Formats: sequence, structure tokens, C-alpha cells
Amino acid sequence: MNEPGLPESSPPAPIRLRPMTAGDVADSAPLLAQLGYPMTLDELAQRVREVLATPHHLLLIAETGGRLAGLVHVYVRPAIENPREAVVQALVVDERWRRAGVGRRLMMAAERWGKDQDCRSVVLSSNTARLPAHAFYTALGYRLAATSCIFRKPL
Repeated sequence: MNEPGLPESSPPAPIRLRPMTAGDVADSAPLLAQLGYPMTLDELAQRVREVLATPHHLLLIAETGGRLAGLVHVYVRPAIENPREAVVQALVVDERWRRAGVGRRLMMAAERWGKDQDCRSVVLSSNTARLPAHAFYTALGYRLAATSCIFRKPL
């Protein structure tokens, strides 16, 4: 839902992309919680520091009207079974600005960055329950390439 007086799915101002900084942590935490990834500010700050310090990773923020509207985390994954590819690890758009072009702008930036990093493709995973996200990725030209199960073992 947009702010009162603003049309549905219309950001209040132009969308501006910029690199994420440690100063964006407090505004990023609620975004991640919207997709089911709640965490403390300290935990998120540590994760952001680690990602920013790792080569071949990109964290971008989308702002509109001086407010954080979305973020993307993309990194280069060299592999032996696939050509070098850019992996969109996280894409989050504030629910108030979904369907307003924020996600599209973030994905276009991730794709350009991947191309600049000599990647041959962009890959991402999306929870099977997130059907609107699947429609969004399909509209951007992505195609379902595989289905899989994720196994995790706590250390």
C-alpha cells in the first residue's frame, strides 16, 4: 500500500540506485523481514560488512523520495559445471513500491554488473510459494532452468 495521496504502484519520486553502505542497515532490516528474513541490526550489520569486504559482490540500494525502496545483492560464481555466472542472492522491494519499477531497475543493474564481470548468465532462486516473484522474473526474460531441494546442516 502506498502512502495516502499517492497512486498505487507509483513511487513518490524517481528511483535512484546507489551502492549500499553500513548506514543503510537500519532501513534494510525491515525490508528483509518482509520476505521472512528477520534479524537483529547487529547481525545484519555484520553480514553487510562481510559482503562488502568480499571481492566480486555488489550490494545496491534503490531509493525513491529519499527512502529506501529496495535492495539487491549479486555476486560472481565461477563453477566447474557451469560457465561463470552472476548470482542474484537477494532481491527485496518494499511492499509499498512493488510493481512500480524498483525491482526491474535493480535487476537491470545486476545484469549490467554481471556482464561487466564477464558472466555469461544471471541466475537466481525463488521460493516455490512466491508466485508473483516468478511472474516478475518471467516478465524480465528469465526461464525456469531447474528445480531442486536445499539441504542444510547446522554447524
